[in-house]
Amino acid sequence: MTLQALRDGGKRALAAALAALERDPDNAATQALLDAAWRQPRAHVVGITGPPGVGKSSLCAALVAAWRTEGKSVGVIAIDPSSKTSGGALLGDRVRIVHDSPQAGGDDGVFVRSMAARDRLGGLAGQTVAAMVLMRALFDRVLIETVGVGQSETDVAGAADTVVFCVQPGSGDSLQFMKAGIVEIPHLIVVTKSDLGGAAERARADVAGALSLAVTGGGDWQLKALAVSSRNGAGLDGLLEALEAHRRHLAAEGRLAIARHRQGEGWIAEALREQFGRNGIARLGRLGFDLALAPGGQPFERLRVLSRALEETS
Repeated sequence: MTLQALRDGGKRALAAALAALERDPDNAATQALLDAAWRQPRAHVVGITGPPGVGKSSLCAALVAAWRTEGKSVGVIAIDPSSKTSGGALLGDRVRIVHDSPQAGGDDGVFVRSMAARDRLGGLAGQTVAAMVLMRALFDRVLIETVGVGQSETDVAGAADTVVFCVQPGSGDSLQFMKAGIVEIPHLIVVTKSDLGGAAERARADVAGALSLAVTGGGDWQLKALAVSSRNGAGLDGLLEALEAHRRHLAAEGRLAIARHRQGEGWIAEALREQFGRNGIARLGRLGFDLALAPGGQPFERLRVLSRALEETS
């Protein structure tokens, strides 16, 4: 399977490729496809995260509809809780996104994929990064909706270009946001359900006040707090403009390439820790290897090299 074959084959071909990825991620054909996809990024990748019930799926559906109105193709990765019986995704987020954005079901310009979080605690599924890299090469926009996250589940920062953290009015989330971990990852904070009126405005004001005291990970980007209603569309244009502003910010001065390079190095380290543990990473150092990714290098290829070195000396 090639990228061009995926482009020609539409949703059915992409669904088959993602199923193969989850079933056998180390397959040579799958790895070759991921290498090709890494070399041909196209999409702006947006991560939507926040506590359970905050309205992430409704916000994703609103963004999908807006982007499709602009003629942009959209891929969505919805991380769902796992079935206790089968381990598979419960599909709740996918159902809500498709229901709230009807064109997602029959529109060839929209593709929604559910992935099961299983026992991972970082808000993403095991193959989310690989699926994102593949979809990033095929669509204009990629949305990653995390499973409901707490204060330390920040994996989405290693997969998305722009992270949106959602806060619900009257829930205390605006204060929880200040705790270490979550405060360091977003580029935009969205108070959802702004149609609730005064409660939403108080939550937005609380977040804005908190930002004046916080030390965030935004670097030279000014973290913004917005209020949006997925129900009536209020504030959605402002969110779209803010997302586009951050995309332009990343495109300037090579910031996007630098950020994705760092993400690649992070993925390598995380994958090696999962497979070989901390001792395995320490053993790499003794063997004369490090986890650095050469400029222009591909993380999947680098991971294969380092994994092979550990396997051959085990």
